[in-house]
Amino acid sequence: MANHKSSIKRIRQTETRNERNRYQHKTTRNAVRAIRATTAKKEAEELLPKVSSMLDKLAKRNVIHKNKAANLKSSIQKHVATLK
Repeated sequence: MANHKSSIKRIRQTETRNERNRYQHKTTRNAVRAIRATTAKKEAEELLPKVSSMLDKLAKRNVIHKNKAANLKSSIQKHVATLK
């Protein structure tokens, strides 16, 4: 166990951040799955900016790599573009 006050605080902060990152990552993955499962173009177009924003935020906070975010955004934009 940690011996210093600062290290105890650091452990608390890390746990909080890990929990928040895990929640946001899972939420984003579910949103990407939802947009890929959508067959209605209107619904997909409404979801697209929200999902793109979520991916950008994860990349900015280093939860996922910026290139992975870019690849996911590109693939869901292609999917939305092909819908009728």
